[in-house]
Amino acid sequence: QNSMVLSAAIFLTLIGLITYLHFVKIDQESLLVIGSLGIQVTSSYASGKESTTFIEMGHVKDVVINEAIHMQKVIYYLCILLQDPGDPQGVSEVVPLFQSSKPRLDCLIEVYKSCQEILEQRKTAPQSS
Repeated sequence: QNSMVLSAAIFLTLIGLITYLHFVKIDQESLLVIGSLGIQVTSSYASGKESTTFIEMGHVKDVVINEAIHMQKVIYYLCILLQDPGDPQGVSEVVPLFQSSKPRLDCLIEVYKSCQEILEQRKTAPQSS
């Protein structure tokens, strides 16, 4: 009977570990910004599974670096501000990026500058119908 309980405990532990690797443990996060199309955010999990989110450029209001206090420490993270369809000056949603990898501020600044360059090109480019 003890071996049955031990086998069940080992089985449940293995199932938990596989579930963690497949759905929780993110190995890599990437951001692809194409001024004429939109922003693609991809998360690659330890199991090899990938999760991709695409945001159309027409919905993007801005990309910002935000700060928060967490466990007596200031952390910085990159966010996409989505435009409110009812209010052109408003923000309907804040989409945080790189939540798992938590890059340092100097890395975030480089990504932020690149995103702002692309957003500025989009604003200055003539709009075609």
